[in-house]
Amino acid sequence: MNILKYICYCCGLLLTLSAYAVEVNDVTGMTPVQVKKVVQPESTEQVAELVKNTSGPISIAGGKYSMGGQTAFTDAVQIDTSKLNHVIAFDPEHHLLTIEAGASWQQVQQLIDPYGLAVKIMQSFANFSIGGSLGVNVHGRYIGEGPIILSVEKIKLVLADGSIVMASPHENQEIFYAAIGGYGGIGVITEVTLRLSDNVKVKRVNQLMPIAEYHRYFVEHIRSDKAAIFHNGIIYPPEFEQVRAVTFVETQEPLTIEDRLRPLHKKYPIKKQQLKIVSSSDSGKKLRQLHDNVEFHHQPVMWRNYEASHRVAELEPIQNKKKSYALQEYFIPIDQFDAFYPQMVEILKKHHVNVINISIRHANADSGSLLAWAKTEVYAFVIYYQQNKDQQSQQQVGIWTRELIDAALANNGSYFLPYQLHATEEQFKQAYPRAEEFFQLKSKLDPTNKFRNLLLERYRPTPNNHVPEHYYPGK
Repeated sequence: MNILKYICYCCGLLLTLSAYAVEVNDVTGMTPVQVKKVVQPESTEQVAELVKNTSGPISIAGGKYSMGGQTAFTDAVQIDTSKLNHVIAFDPEHHLLTIEAGASWQQVQQLIDPYGLAVKIMQSFANFSIGGSLGVNVHGRYIGEGPIILSVEKIKLVLADGSIVMASPHENQEIFYAAIGGYGGIGVITEVTLRLSDNVKVKRVNQLMPIAEYHRYFVEHIRSDKAAIFHNGIIYPPEFEQVRAVTFVETQEPLTIEDRLRPLHKKYPIKKQQLKIVSSSDSGKKLRQLHDNVEFHHQPVMWRNYEASHRVAELEPIQNKKKSYALQEYFIPIDQFDAFYPQMVEILKKHHVNVINISIRHANADSGSLLAWAKTEVYAFVIYYQQNKDQQSQQQVGIWTRELIDAALANNGSYFLPYQLHATEEQFKQAYPRAEEFFQLKSKLDPTNKFRNLLLERYRPTPNNHVPEHYYPGK
C-alpha cells in the first residue's frame, strides 16, 4: 500500500469511527454517552424524513441542561434541534406565538419584547430550548401559574412512523398530554403555539424570616396577590433556619434598570467567585447570607422581561474535572410544607450535602399531563448542590436522594425527572402513578421503541438490558 492510499485509508477509517463514536454529555459532565451520530434538521419535514428512514433508536436534544441522560441513548441517532428555530406565526394582538421547538427562550424574548409582550411561563434561565422545556414540563417563579403545559395552545410533532400530527387539549388530547412532560418518548415536538403575557414593570421586594413562618406568610401575602409576578423563597445553608421571601410585584414606579433584556454575552466573574466561596465551606455559606442582607436592601425596578432573561453563564463553570454542580427538585402539597421541610433538612445535614442554595417555588396543579409532577397545588423545593464526580460520590448522592424521595412521597409529594436517575423503579411508579398509561400509549405509537433515552429506558416496564449499569449511579 503506497503512502497516499494509506493516508486515504486512515482518513476513511477515522470518518467511519466518528460516525459511531460521537460522545455527548449534559451540563453536569457526569453522563457521557456514545451516540451513533448527531444530526441537525431545520424543518418539521426534515425531522419526519429522518425519523421515517431511521430504523434504530433516536434521542432528542435541545440545550442539554437536563442532568441524567434524558437527551441521549447509546448508539442512537441524536436529533440536535438547535437549527429547528424558525418563527412560524406571531400574533401580538392576540398574544400568540408559533415557533419551532429548537428555538431558545432568549430568541423568543428578543422577538416579543418590542411588542410589550412577555413569556407567560418558563424556567429561570433563558438559554434553554423551548422543546426541552416542553419535554420536561418546566415551571418557573411565576405566581398564579404552574407547569408550562398551562400556557400551551397546541403542538406539532413527528411520530415514530414519520407522520406529522397536531395535538392540543382539544385535538389528539392523549398525545398532547403524553408528549408534554414525556421526555421525547412519544415523538419529536417540532412546533409549539404559546400564549403570551404583557411585559410590565416589576419591583423587587423581600422579607427575611424564620422558615417556620414562611408557609403562613406565603398564603396570607403572596398566593392571591394579583400584583405578584415572580416569587421564590431562598433557604440559607448550612443551618437552613432562615428563608428570604423574594417577590417581584407589578409597579408604576420609575425604572432603576433601563435595560429591557440582559446582555447576551455578558461575563459574570464576581458571581462565579461568589459561587466558589459558598461551595468551599460553611463560613462561605454564612458570608453569602451577609452579602444578601446588603444586596436585597435595594428595591430595583425593572421590566418583567429583564428579570426573566437570566443566562446560565451566571453559574458557569458548572463543572470541572472532579466536581460538578447539580440540581434536584421535590414537589410537596402546600399544606404539607411544615411537615416536609424539617425532614429534608435532617437528611441533608445527616449526609453532609454541600448545598449551595434551596429555592422555594409555587405551582398550581397540572392540567392533565400523564407524567404530571404537580397533581395538586404544590411548593417546589429546588436544591442546588455541589458533588464530586467519582463513582463512590455518585453512589452516596444516590443514597440521600432516595431518602429525600421517600420523604416527599410520605407527604403525598413527588420529585422532578430532569435530574440524575437515582430513584428506584418503585419510587418512580409511586411518584408518577399514570406512568403505566404513558408507556402503554408509547407502545401504541412507537411499537419498535424508536424514541429512547436513559431516563425512559430506566423506568419503562420492559427496560433495555443493554444500558450499562454505570448510567444509573447509586442504583
